[in-house]
Amino acid sequence: MTTTQCARGVTAAAATRRGTRDHNADGWAIHAYPVAELTAAAVVDGIGNSTEVAELSRLAAQVAARIGARRGRMAGLLAAAELYGDPGATDVEPDAVAVLVLAEPGEDTRLAWIGDCRAWGFDGQRLRQYTTDHSMGEHLRYNGGKRIDLEQARLHDNWVLTSLGSAVVASVCQASIPDPLVILTSDGVHDSLDEDELDGLVHDHPDDPQALADALTAAARADKKGYRDDATAVVLRHHR
Repeated sequence: MTTTQCARGVTAAAATRRGTRDHNADGWAIHAYPVAELTAAAVVDGIGNSTEVAELSRLAAQVAARIGARRGRMAGLLAAAELYGDPGATDVEPDAVAVLVLAEPGEDTRLAWIGDCRAWGFDGQRLRQYTTDHSMGEHLRYNGGKRIDLEQARLHDNWVLTSLGSAVVASVCQASIPDPLVILTSDGVHDSLDEDELDGLVHDHPDDPQALADALTAAARADKKGYRDDATAVVLRHHR
């Protein structure tokens, strides 16, 4: 499923692809807020795989983008987090990780995230990751120094340390992206492709957000056991 939406000075596009499980637990949203000439975009990656998880991911992405556009990136993610405090009448206790950006003409893109969804920027030459995964694997790599076994750290990358279900102000990180091209990905994209592959796809489609979003999700592949995660990408391009 794909879509493209344009606001003044910014073009945004998205693509998502269900993995090998029954439900696509990723959610995404693009919201143009004309009062402030602002475009908000979010990716929410649900933890688990069920109808309830999938539905809440889609709703949380919409809440994050719409509240974020009006009240700011921190408020947007924390508003989405409130959904996980009351998931409704269900035996499932959904949870998720998320990334949210706010893009305005002529300004750096404002970013907030929790968990291991990622945001990338491309300046026309270099692809750079602007988020740091909130995972045990990343914690081990950052704090272990030369003593850490990188293969053991990789095995802990799926151990997420923060999520929307437990979000507070202190656990939501923020940054700014000065680059004209901004890319949001769920781990179904960036865990199955290495950075050189991502860089190649970005260089192939630097001026076409929809083509890039489609290419990123289409390139996501299965692991050695045949499992392929849900893959979602949102791409925003500033016209400067």
